[in-house]
Amino acid sequence: MVRTRLYRNGVLAEKGFPIAEVSDHVSDPRNVIWFDLCSPTPADLGVIAEELGLHELAVEDVLNDHQRPKLDVYDSHLFLTVYGVHLDDGILDPVEISVFVTPNALVTVRENAHFDIDEVVRRWDGNGRLAEHGVSFLLHGLLDVVVDGHFELIQEFDGMVEELENELFSGDLGNKEMQRRTFGMRKNMVGFRRAVLPMREVVNSLIRRDLHIVGPAMAPYYQDVYDHALRVAEWADSLRELIGNIRETHLTQQGFHMNEIMKKVTSWAAIIAVPTMITGFYGQNVPYPGAGQAWGFWTSTLLVVAVSATLYAAFKKRDWL
Repeated sequence: MVRTRLYRNGVLAEKGFPIAEVSDHVSDPRNVIWFDLCSPTPADLGVIAEELGLHELAVEDVLNDHQRPKLDVYDSHLFLTVYGVHLDDGILDPVEISVFVTPNALVTVRENAHFDIDEVVRRWDGNGRLAEHGVSFLLHGLLDVVVDGHFELIQEFDGMVEELENELFSGDLGNKEMQRRTFGMRKNMVGFRRAVLPMREVVNSLIRRDLHIVGPAMAPYYQDVYDHALRVAEWADSLRELIGNIRETHLTQQGFHMNEIMKKVTSWAAIIAVPTMITGFYGQNVPYPGAGQAWGFWTSTLLVVAVSATLYAAFKKRDWL
């Protein structure tokens, strides 16, 4: 599916036109073009590259998945790689978005349809007064949606980590479930940091004056995106450390619980050893005091009970039982 838009002199003039007409519109400096490709074929990218004069290395990066978020500068255009992120059944699902930026055209190439491009369009329509700034306006709307998505997800992660902390000390989860959830959170956070941390460099590089992309009027808006990206990166580092602390605390709890079990087992073994020793002694086939008499039986029985009770009281006082 191909989405197209044409802005002329800062006003939305046309949308939904065939992609074959892009080259005709781009030739007019008054026009600013945006079109979006979702899961395009190499042949589709080849046509676009020829129409806009895109560098072959940039096109190659689009075809090779899992690029690092970055900004590449070529003679006739810029090339960006960013990631939209969301959770799919509790698992992080990053969507790679490749962006070509020319003086009067913005091309977005999505890895799949899991990134909501309609939200970007709504963001543009909601800030139509800035459309006069051309490609800078379109690129800001895209990056704003991407970074806002990062911010929403890090808030969700923060809630999940807080819930995990509460369950850690309440003991509601078993060891296997706690380990599974901690490992899943840690894995999601690793993928999240890989997708969002480089965004600071990407946005900061766009603000550079020598690129001539962000003018003075749009600079505050890009600075706002940069501040959000910086906050997300710092928040992600904090949550990563918290998840590590939760894992270490859980392991410490397991060790402490094992020590408690060992103390109880040892205490009971000591208590059981006393009657075993006494009855074993009186069970030998040799004469002993009170053998064959009632007072001998009661003496050994009382001795077993008294010593066992004494040991039980001593262990209970030390909180070993």
